[in-house]
Amino acid sequence: MPSADSKLSDSKLIMKIFLDTIGCRLNQSEIESMAREFRAVGHEIVATAEHAEMAVVNTCAVTMQAASDSRSRIRSIARAGVNEIVATGCWTTLQPKEAAALPNVLRVVTNDRKDLLVADTLNLEPSTFDLEPIDRSLLPGLHRRTRAFIKVQDGCDNHCTFCVTTIARGQGRSRPLADVIADINSALAGGSKEIVLTGVHLGSWGQDISTELNAGISTYPTGMMSLNTGFHLRDLVRAVLRETDTKRLRLSSLEPWDLDADFFSLWTGSRLMPHLHLPLQSGSESTLKRMGRKTRPGSFRELVAAAREVMPDVAITTDIITGFPGETEDEFSETLDFVKEIKFTGGHIFSYSPRPATGAARMKGQVKPELRKKRNHILQEAIEESAKSYREKFVGQRMSVLWESTTGFGEYGWRMEGWTGNYLRVSAIAPAPRWNEVDEVELTDLDGEKLKGVICNS
Repeated sequence: MPSADSKLSDSKLIMKIFLDTIGCRLNQSEIESMAREFRAVGHEIVATAEHAEMAVVNTCAVTMQAASDSRSRIRSIARAGVNEIVATGCWTTLQPKEAAALPNVLRVVTNDRKDLLVADTLNLEPSTFDLEPIDRSLLPGLHRRTRAFIKVQDGCDNHCTFCVTTIARGQGRSRPLADVIADINSALAGGSKEIVLTGVHLGSWGQDISTELNAGISTYPTGMMSLNTGFHLRDLVRAVLRETDTKRLRLSSLEPWDLDADFFSLWTGSRLMPHLHLPLQSGSESTLKRMGRKTRPGSFRELVAAAREVMPDVAITTDIITGFPGETEDEFSETLDFVKEIKFTGGHIFSYSPRPATGAARMKGQVKPELRKKRNHILQEAIEESAKSYREKFVGQRMSVLWESTTGFGEYGWRMEGWTGNYLRVSAIAPAPRWNEVDEVELTDLDGEKLKGVICNS
């Protein structure tokens, strides 16, 4: 049996490779790109670790739990019998020695080399890859998605005091527009029905484009803004809508300070999905200052009002951290009141998690874990109350649903689950699997965090 090094150096030896990821949509986008490259040189992507000869794990470090999950995932894959594991991602970048010490980890790839992971692992030149379309049906396993997550930006120049991602990902940098358009067209050619633009700091796309253009890295279509005026995410969105045939375009997380009221003028047709994920993190101005955030409750309120003026039924989801260092009862009450006022349609509530090398980890007034947990529960209830009220508004309406999963077959047919444009999760029964298809669905009833529906055009 060849050694690990000899196996990896022989690009002609076909391997079964398992790909796994923890954390954000950007990690998902990266793992899909790795799948394309492995396939391009003949390797097979398998659905489970038990059937793999090698695995790649894209780790996360945004919270202590995410870091723990990353370590656990690697150990689990090793127990499944995979003797060659490549660890990459944010946790691996922050803790490379700890990652290398985990069972069967053959190679540690930090984020600055992640784009070259496949080439480096197989000892190939990047130019070797003749990339296939990003086929929605061929990435097996738990991370099988109908939506194509397209990486348009990486890194972040913000200095939020709680965030370790900036340390792990480095400075913000935009991908050239031509590369983004090429990836989107490849995804569409592979059958994608929805494109999701993603990045660490998505709203900063374009801030460094002038330098790239001067270096001759990319060519931009007619109609883009000139070098003298700079670029903004709105220019990318307009270009995607103009240069591609995507019918459903969605934006991932957007920092509020990157947007203004004019940004929402982009939502003039049905192709751009009416869903905004705007991380608030706290509804208390004093807490936001300690966090190093560039937004305040007043400006956030105005931004939400501007979005709802253009899109009355827009879904606005958020992220909030509870128990941030120094958070008093009054500050927590301010956050709770603000959450109730804004009426978010969903969100992620995180109990503060001290991350290594961040400013917040060194702050005085660390809140006790049990109090963080209590406040988390209170905010979860407030978010769920407004989310339920939002879902109730759509009972009786017809909406387009992109089916993302088939959960089983029963007496009446296949049970499908998918998403509306405004990010409502819908379940319905279909006479045949409708995965990666878009149907008109009449929403009939609430079912916990989902809506039940009846397919109208099957």
